[in-house]
Amino acid sequence: MVQSSLATKSQSFDLVKEEIEQTIKQAEGSLERFQENRESGEDLQNCVDFLNQLRGIFVLVELRGGTLLCQEAVAVANDVPVGASDDKNSLLAALSSALFILRRYVEYYHQERADHPELLLPITNDLRIARGEKPYPESCFFDIDARKRPDFCASLTLAPLSDSDDDFDIHARRMRLMFQIGLLGVIKERNLRISQKLLARSAKGFARLSDGAPMGQLWCLLAVVVETMQDRAMEYGKSRKRLLMRIEKYTREIVYIGKVAINKDAPDSLFKDLVYILFRSGSVNPEVSQILDSYKVAPTDLPEHILESHRKRLYGPGTDVLRSLSNALREELNQLKDKVDIIERGIEPDLNELAAIAGSLEQLANTLSVLDLSKLADLARKEAAQLRSWHADNRLPGDDELYNLANAVLSIEDAAMQMVTRGITSETDALAIVKASREESTYLSEAYIVVADEARAALTLAKRAITAFIESDYDKLHLANLPATLRSIWGGFMMLEDRDGAAVLARIADSIQTRLLDAREAPVPTVLEALADALTSLEYYIESIGTREERNQDLLRLAETSLADVGL
Repeated sequence: MVQSSLATKSQSFDLVKEEIEQTIKQAEGSLERFQENRESGEDLQNCVDFLNQLRGIFVLVELRGGTLLCQEAVAVANDVPVGASDDKNSLLAALSSALFILRRYVEYYHQERADHPELLLPITNDLRIARGEKPYPESCFFDIDARKRPDFCASLTLAPLSDSDDDFDIHARRMRLMFQIGLLGVIKERNLRISQKLLARSAKGFARLSDGAPMGQLWCLLAVVVETMQDRAMEYGKSRKRLLMRIEKYTREIVYIGKVAINKDAPDSLFKDLVYILFRSGSVNPEVSQILDSYKVAPTDLPEHILESHRKRLYGPGTDVLRSLSNALREELNQLKDKVDIIERGIEPDLNELAAIAGSLEQLANTLSVLDLSKLADLARKEAAQLRSWHADNRLPGDDELYNLANAVLSIEDAAMQMVTRGITSETDALAIVKASREESTYLSEAYIVVADEARAALTLAKRAITAFIESDYDKLHLANLPATLRSIWGGFMMLEDRDGAAVLARIADSIQTRLLDAREAPVPTVLEALADALTSLEYYIESIGTREERNQDLLRLAETSLADVGL
């Protein structure tokens, strides 16, 4: 049901994608004209109208981040008066940035087929801050029942303090000072590791003070969150600094009010914000998993370090620029591969070619460094140094050495191809050290697409041939080449190790041969219907080949059942 909903949502987006892009372009044009002539109230109103139109479209296609961003952009535009003076420049700049990021997000969603509204939260908050409004919390799009209070202290070993009021007051003041020092270090981004340890220790200290009291749950959860952030090297952005500043006021209450303060409960929003940080961390530590399980929250498929790399794509170059860059890199790599191929074949090998290849790799490394693909750049430099070494030793590389060189070149080429669809991210750079999996390989994806296209063409031909066979009063000439056509794509399925699909395809081809071509009598209608059902099921099955969707094995079982029902 979820997959069906996502597919419907994606199809709806495809129908309106061009209209969205055109409307954003019109809004940008209207805003630009207003900035040039601030007495043009018509241009400002047109910009507002286009933003409202975009908001309506995003509501229909259920893009939550785009909906909220347009809503805030409309509010900003309405705060800009006709004839706006320079004091409104911050509003106009925020509005321009929002339209730029929105255009990038439309490209991102079209490529990824995944809606991550939290990517648009920073620019949305910039709009609110420009209007003097309170920014949305990080957990804006995070849905849990924050009223629940699982035992956050269960994973912590905390020794209770004595019941003495003097001991309580002394300990409270000390823990508050510790918290303040840690918070100041986080805000100023100074000695972050030490500051985090101070915050965690202070939180545990307040948890001991609040032993058994409602406020103790907040301090235990904070201790887990701070330790998790340190473990996962998570950053303290503006929203998290504001969150810690909100929590600091409870340390003040404990110091100045005393034990009464630990008997009050913190607001649900604080717990929601802290649990969201655990969710976004991607940590699999037992204490984190236990808390998330208590809220029935599944681990995120987009931990913070990946989320940040995706967010950078919104601020980076667009698809057109990336495509041009990718083509330029691949052209260089093709020349490089030709030179390596000549050396591998041993066709009049020239040792000076080794130095030429090294020079090309060094130029590629410089380009990759500029693109912040440091791991790929290091890989290119490493192979260039090896080539220089072979040239200095006056020898040709061995088979294993050539294989490593070819593998490095292919990794860089794979990255260049993925730039267009994934942008310049850490995932792209990781191709230098991690062999691309089957799901990640661009080459294998292309192979899937080729096999799928060939299979669709063959099945379309099969259905037409059978229709012509029936309409011509069972003239077998229409089916003469059909079994061979179907068997020609059997090899493609086997190459992709889809043995189940290949088996069903072979079974259909054999059934057409034995029950239609070789049979002397006209086929009964049930056999033709069974073949039609099997071909249709197989056609639906191959629709998922070459896409991100998981293939539905039930469709193959349906095809097999259709054939088995009539003894095929």
